[in-house]
Amino acid sequence: MTNKERVALTRRLLWKLDLRILPVLTLLFLCSFLDRTNVGNAKTYNLEKDLKMSDFQYETGLAVYYATYIGSEIPSNLLLRRISPRIWLPSQTAAWGIITMCLGFVKSYPSYMVVRAFLGVAEGGLLPGIVLYLSGMYTRPEMALRIGLFYTAASLSGAFGGLLARGLTAVGKVGNQQPWSWIFIIEGLLTVVVAGVAYLLLPNTVAGASFLSEEERSLAVTRLRSDVPSRLVPDGGDRENFQWSEVVRGLTDLSTWLSASAYFGILAGLYSFGLFLPTIIVELGYTANQAQLWSVIPYAVASVLTVAIAFLSDRLKLRGVVMLFTLIPAIIGYAVIANISAAHPKVKYGMTFLMATGMYASVPPVLVWNSNNSAGHYKRATTTALQLMIANSGGFVATFIYPNKQGPQFHKGHTIVLSLLVGAWFLVLSNVLYCAKVNRDKANGKYDKYAGYADDRDPEFKKIL
Repeated sequence: MTNKERVALTRRLLWKLDLRILPVLTLLFLCSFLDRTNVGNAKTYNLEKDLKMSDFQYETGLAVYYATYIGSEIPSNLLLRRISPRIWLPSQTAAWGIITMCLGFVKSYPSYMVVRAFLGVAEGGLLPGIVLYLSGMYTRPEMALRIGLFYTAASLSGAFGGLLARGLTAVGKVGNQQPWSWIFIIEGLLTVVVAGVAYLLLPNTVAGASFLSEEERSLAVTRLRSDVPSRLVPDGGDRENFQWSEVVRGLTDLSTWLSASAYFGILAGLYSFGLFLPTIIVELGYTANQAQLWSVIPYAVASVLTVAIAFLSDRLKLRGVVMLFTLIPAIIGYAVIANISAAHPKVKYGMTFLMATGMYASVPPVLVWNSNNSAGHYKRATTTALQLMIANSGGFVATFIYPNKQGPQFHKGHTIVLSLLVGAWFLVLSNVLYCAKVNRDKANGKYDKYAGYADDRDPEFKKIL
């Protein structure tokens, strides 16, 4: 095969993978983010009042959700290959869709708490599972764009979720069902439908993808093998046996802890932004319906820039270095909104654009960073899930730093997020310097004893900065 023919075949392969896999993953993640943040929309339609919840009880419900969500991430990722992605990912989706529907029928705070706890268990494994799944489909320099494309579902769901919430609550009170309950019932039903679509369309591996020709499947496996020297390609013909030592290696990886801690700060901002943006806009003088509409624009702008930055990150083959630039607008946005007076609502709204774009655009590079720098399936499964487990703990912060009594200024909440984002910037810088040091050490022969190892310790395996 000539080089020109190989390039043409590669383009055709990537086009087929993108058209088949990315829309499905985007729908799954859209459902996940909708079902995760719809409680924020329901709150503006008297969820707390109808269930007789205080601010603290509402925040506690969110904290319980995040606790069960976080606890399920590593176990879920370790099970992904054994159960198979085609079964495991749609099964999780169907489960949380049904549980979300149940939220529409709760009549008391205790029942609300129980359902939220189960929702966290069901949803927790999706994102780490998607990242791990994509690492078996695409090469390292192709990952950020693909993750950026499906992660825009998160920002778009903020816009779409607000519009959908407004439309669903228009059903009004029917029998014993309050207007906010239809947000959960209908969105949960849609999620179950999407799970069925995912089961029908997702392939387990590139080697077994029926929509690819034999020549394309062969090339797909070859590309994965050549992407990472000495690596056991997931599901590409070589089977890596499970070893607890690989899990331990993932749990003790310094780079993972640095990037995960930075991601913690970013997600604390993202979760507070997504959960409380409607409330913030209402406090600025808008009605609940207007808040849903005005929340659309920052999310839409963020989605475009997220894809653009992900594309740039792949082109440059840089992750942390890109984040050092993308985090700056978010830091500026929080610095301004935390200190400007309530007499300038338009300026505050303008800052939400910087906040949203800076944080969302930072996610694809950081989300793919550990996957890029971890080799050996079970270490990569562990580091991917551990990173998200640490980062999603930011949800605990988000639930308690924006109580209604602090509105409309929310000075304390914005200041906390600002400090976390500044800390994230320095953690990213530390990880870039650490990865560069490892690469220098490998070039100087300090990792020669690992030559031929089927993991990231191999001296030929260069960490992406």
